[in-house]
Amino acid sequence: MDEVIRLAAKALQGAQSLVITAGAGMGVDSGLPDFRGDRGFWNAYPMYERLGLSFVDAANPEHFQRDPAFGWGFYGHRTNLYRDTIPHDGFAILQGWIERFAMASFIVTSNVDGQFQKAGFADASILEVHGSIHHLQCLEPCSEAIWDNRESIKVDSATMRALNIPKCLNCQGVARPNILMFGDFSWLSARTRSQERCFDEFVIDHRAAPMVVIELGAGTAIPTIRATSERLGRYCGATVIRINPREAQIEKPHLSIPFGALAALKLIDSAIATS
Repeated sequence: MDEVIRLAAKALQGAQSLVITAGAGMGVDSGLPDFRGDRGFWNAYPMYERLGLSFVDAANPEHFQRDPAFGWGFYGHRTNLYRDTIPHDGFAILQGWIERFAMASFIVTSNVDGQFQKAGFADASILEVHGSIHHLQCLEPCSEAIWDNRESIKVDSATMRALNIPKCLNCQGVARPNILMFGDFSWLSARTRSQERCFDEFVIDHRAAPMVVIELGAGTAIPTIRATSERLGRYCGATVIRINPREAQIEKPHLSIPFGALAALKLIDSAIATS
């Protein structure tokens, strides 16, 4: 493992651009749940175990249609959780590398928590492939409008029901998070599509120079992030550093580090400091 860490440090020191691809595992070291499997979800939300609901069941736009207080119970609680969470030191380590090695950078994440923005990364260099809990849209939707989530959402933790329902700015109907949920046909994708265009331009501009992809906590259940990392490795010749405590496997010459995000970033940072 020491050799893999050394190779990761060497790749970063020689890179001109860095793409950070991140899944739910990136937030675990900040104290956020990753909802891995039904048991992991129920440990975070025991109320849903009593109701027999999985994460897929809870993260469904039908709840906003049938029972908005129940739909907003889950997403209101998560909104409050993400607002209260402090990004772990791994975010600062990544920022330090970007500054030290003068690398162009972009972030691609399946997380909807806004932690990269909260840690100080530029919003213009982030692609949130599933949207963001910090933005809202009309449930219907009555228009293409997407706006900042400035709502204060109180949730009864015993019932996981919201005590107030955010309203659409245009029609005053129910608002919902601008997040791609399971079985979702009303998600407004314009914000994410705009981010995708920015990322595509970034790749085109930087694919000819040495690129490193650091993948953090992206699992195989929904492999969007892993596929993005591998695509950059295949078509841009990027060195992919896959960091995952349980599913770190990746073909050589890419690098596999079977640790949590923060632990692995600290190891690489130490190797850079001593090289």
